[in-house]
Order: sequence, then structure tokens, then C-alpha cells
Amino acid sequence: MPGASRGWPAAVAAAAALAVGAFVPFPAQAPPAPAPAFQSAAPATAEQEWQAVLRHRARAVLTRDEAAFTASLDPAAPEDFQRRQRELFQNLAEVPLAEWDYEVRGSTGGSGTPEVVLRYALAGVDEVPTERPTGFTFTHRDGRWLLSGDERARGRSWRGPWDFGDCRVRVLPHGVVIGHDGSEELADRVAAELDSAEAAVTAVWGPEWRRQVGVLLPRSQEELRELVGAEFAVDGIAAVAVADKVDTAARRVEGPRVVLNTETADRLSDTSLRVVLRHEMAHVAARADTADGAPMWLLEGFADYVGYRASGLPPERIAPDLARRVRTGEPPAGPPPDADFHTSGRDLDLAYQQSWSLVAHLVRRVGEPKVVELYKRIAGSGSPSEVDPALHEIAGLSTAELLRSWRSELRRTF
Repeated sequence: MPGASRGWPAAVAAAAALAVGAFVPFPAQAPPAPAPAFQSAAPATAEQEWQAVLRHRARAVLTRDEAAFTASLDPAAPEDFQRRQRELFQNLAEVPLAEWDYEVRGSTGGSGTPEVVLRYALAGVDEVPTERPTGFTFTHRDGRWLLSGDERARGRSWRGPWDFGDCRVRVLPHGVVIGHDGSEELADRVAAELDSAEAAVTAVWGPEWRRQVGVLLPRSQEELRELVGAEFAVDGIAAVAVADKVDTAARRVEGPRVVLNTETADRLSDTSLRVVLRHEMAHVAARADTADGAPMWLLEGFADYVGYRASGLPPERIAPDLARRVRTGEPPAGPPPDADFHTSGRDLDLAYQQSWSLVAHLVRRVGEPKVVELYKRIAGSGSPSEVDPALHEIAGLSTAELLRSWRSELRRTF
């Protein structure tokens, strides 16, 4: 599930469907007659030839062979397409790739515009490759197929950071930071925090996660929307944690990324940036154990707890709106409903502050290891109805008891 951070962190998670296949045996048949020794192989189909072109293109990217890469382009293709392809090759120069490949998934009757997926993995970051939709137009010229377009006008091609400009990469022990020319200062600040952020998340969650993160610094709002998805209202957020596909049963996460909104993140103090990164990395660590439908107060409260832990910030700074509510005699009756996380402004801020406060209180009651155990049990189930039995079995508390002690602590704190 993607996650978003406002000026202070926040994030959301979502699950992907798992396709299941079945093996159906064919009935027994007589073996076919042997083919004549002189029979020639069947001619390659258009789909097979398209796949061969894309295979050579992918190999050229991995081996940094620009001549082989451009040899797949139709010389009669629009100049804009050819220029963008040459720029793409150059933009990928610094990106550490463990895998880069294409697969033709569907044809359109030989019309030259098949469905294609890009499969790629960042070296040292991705445990498994991720797949993103892309589209190409093939033209048959001088007896062979060549690339003449990328279907961008039809919205069929996902675009990565390398489609928006030259990529400038910082490789660190616990991840990579990918930005562009002009984002050097923010990239340096993020790089300086990345390894300590991993250590802070691991100190709470434990070592059972990839412990490698890809952080992307888009240069424009257009790039930001492309990287996080159209469902996010990106204005005002500081960062988003996203994944392309998640299978919680197999604990498989494809394409986990932390994407910063550079317009907002540039203005953050060092402390705020540290909180944002730790919050989003907490979502990355927990992503394989977070199913769709899990209560948002737990997901966001846990990530905020990790983000603010050891920050030195007093509760009044972390939760000013919650403090005002308590002081005016309007303490919350319980955790915020999921709907409150789809609002904006003060209501959204209050939802995050309540969630942080409730999880921080739970940690003080039962300790971090049990809170992590509770997270895995509740978030892994994807059901809010799991909260009460999990609290009872793991922490020896009922939901009512937890809320009463939380409200009492709020009055003492604020």
C-alpha cells in the first residue's frame, strides 16, 4: 500500500491480488508421427520477432552498448521519439541495475502495438524484480521489425525516473538515492540520514526485512504523480511509500520505494526530514506484513512512533492539535476511523497525532516487541475485528482498557 507523508510523516498501504493457476492434464493420446528429417522450422511469428528486438534492447542497456541500443530504432521514426530514446539510454548510465528485461504479453493481431511489460530490479535494493506496463510501436522495415514509437500518447507506458532526466545516484550500505541534476543538496541530506534511518527502524521492527531502500527524488510534480500513482493528491505531502505489488501470503514485495516530494522536502528541517524518512522506511519494513483493510490508526500510528522515537521532540510539538483538543475538554473517545485519513488539513493532522499518541501509549504499556507482534497479527489479518482478540491474547488487555488508560494519560500529559 502506498503511504504519504505531509509536512510531518504519514503513509497508507494497499495489497495486490494474487493470480492462481491450475494444472489440467491432457487426456492420453497416441504419439504424433515423427516429422520428416528435411522439414524446416516454422517461421518466427511477429510476437517472437518483437520479443527478440526487445531482448537485444535490454541486453544493450545492461551492457551499456549504445550502438546496439540505437540499432533497434527505426531511422524513419519521429525525431522526438529517437531523441527521447537516446536520452533514456544516457539517463540510465548511473542507475545500478540487477535486471532489465521486457516481455511481450499480448498482441494486437500483428498491428505492431503489443502489450509489453518492463521487468527491472535495482541492484542491492530489490530482492525480486518488479514489473511495470510499457508500450512500443513496431514498424516492419527492410525485412525486420524496428521500434518506431513508445505509445506514450496513449498512456500505456509507465515512466520511471530515467524518463524524466539524467539520474544522479548515491549508493549507500542500506539503499540508493536517485535524483536529478538540481537535487544534489536534498540528495546529500537524504544520503546522510539513510543508514541511521535503517538502524532506527530495525531497532524497533527487528532485522527480518530487506533493510535496503530505494529513495526517489522527482524533479517535478508530473514525475511525482507518475511514481506514486494518480490516486494520491500530492500537493503538500512530504513523502510517499509505495510498492508495485504485494503478496502478504508469500511475503513478497515488488518495487518498494520511498518517493519524496522535493518541493516540500526541500523546506524540511533536518529533524523533520529524519522523521519523514524513518516513518516511510517503517512502512517499507512492515509492508510484507500489511494486508489491505488493516486499521489505519495502527499502520500510521506505528510508522509515526518509529519516526518520532528518540527525536527529542516533546509531545506538544508532535501532537499540537491533539493537545488543544484535550485542554479544551474534548479528548478523543477512541482511535480515528479510516475515513479521517482521507480528509485534509487539521482533521488529517489530528488523525495522525491521535494514532501516534495511542501507539506510543501502547508501547509504554506493553513494550516494543509486543507492539510489533500486535502489528503483525492485526495488520496481517487485514481486519479491524482482530484488534480486540489480539490485544487480549498478546498484551492481556481489552480495547476498552487500553482506551481508558490512554485517555487518562492524555489528560496527565497535556
